[in-house]
Amino acid sequence: MNEQTKISLERASQLKSRIEDYISIKSSIPKGIERQEEIESRKKKILEILGGNESDWNNYKWQLSNRITDADTLGKLLNLTEKEQNHIKEVQSQFRWAISPYYLSLIDPDDICDPIKLMSIPTCIELDDAQDDLDPMGEEFTNPAGSITRRYPDRLIINVTNECAMYCRHCQRRRNIGQEDCHRSKKVIQESIDYVRENEEIRDVLITGGDPLTLKDDMLEWIISEIRSIPHVDYIRLGTRTLVTMPQRITDEFCDMIKKYHPIYINTHFNHPIEITKETKEACEKLANSGVPLGNQAVLLNGINNDKYVMRCLNQELLKIRVKPYYIFHSKHVKGTKHFNTSVDDGLEIMEYLRGYTSGMAIPTYIVNAPKGKGKTPLLPQYLISKGTDYMMIRTWEGEVVKIGDEPSVDIRSLIKNAIE
Repeated sequence: MNEQTKISLERASQLKSRIEDYISIKSSIPKGIERQEEIESRKKKILEILGGNESDWNNYKWQLSNRITDADTLGKLLNLTEKEQNHIKEVQSQFRWAISPYYLSLIDPDDICDPIKLMSIPTCIELDDAQDDLDPMGEEFTNPAGSITRRYPDRLIINVTNECAMYCRHCQRRRNIGQEDCHRSKKVIQESIDYVRENEEIRDVLITGGDPLTLKDDMLEWIISEIRSIPHVDYIRLGTRTLVTMPQRITDEFCDMIKKYHPIYINTHFNHPIEITKETKEACEKLANSGVPLGNQAVLLNGINNDKYVMRCLNQELLKIRVKPYYIFHSKHVKGTKHFNTSVDDGLEIMEYLRGYTSGMAIPTYIVNAPKGKGKTPLLPQYLISKGTDYMMIRTWEGEVVKIGDEPSVDIRSLIKNAIE
């Protein structure tokens, strides 16, 4: 064995030792695809109680109209104590909730802290929150017209509905959910589109809500086609969680429609590997095969994914279903969601144990939203230690501090000009 091979093998062994902790724990992290049999069993029970069949289950309109919205029905489907049911009823008087039959099938009924249950089923903790801000992002002050939210120079949001397939307990817009589903009127949406048309600096439009995919295809197509007709809009984005909570919504008809208006991007919202199932994989693959780039915007949530191994697993699983991890959002301090808040240290530790430990494709940007609509601020572990006039000291992903040269840029045009004259 030559010296080069010996050194290479020693380095390979060293690198392997750096992920042995993750390899040993990865199999214990619950993943939806690996638990498909359990999910199918719960699905049969839900269909029996709701009086549905396989065809109904695969129909998103049935899923939407059969959302579970009351504690008594939920008690038949989950192992809830009387106290839990009373807490749900108490919370419901202040904060609305609903869950699609599909998303309910992901819950382990015997796990009181099941991550899907925590994200979807109300607990009395929501009422034990002195925080009184329902709009920490100050969206009411960033609404120049229609149902627009504008925080940046060249892009904006159009909110088209307050309806979702499931109302996340950590939702940043729970103030808009109310007690009834309410799509924005065509008049309000038209006013929003007219604002985009009249402001030529807007090149990127995000359609969101609520969840825009709760609208029918013809209404969505009208909105998308109107925006696409504006010459200065470069691309359109859809922000939706239906891929996760009601993947049946991604029909062939929807994909055929969306293909007509490229470039269109979709950002979705997976928070835990248990949400990646056979159905969500099929939905994501349909969209990807229709030419739609997919990104994921996870929210850092206490007790769900504020763990360096869970988040690494989630991001790696997402790439397997052709979804690029895009953001990890630090949770916002919205009234009723305090129990989900984490420290920034949790987020920085996750980022520390992604860089170098997994593919760069699996590394999103960790974002803290500045309050009152002041925008997204990226946070990273500190890699630059110090800097001189012609060098800098950096910390590698393995923690080694090294010195590298850092010379100022030269005027390349002058160099070329002088060389040929």
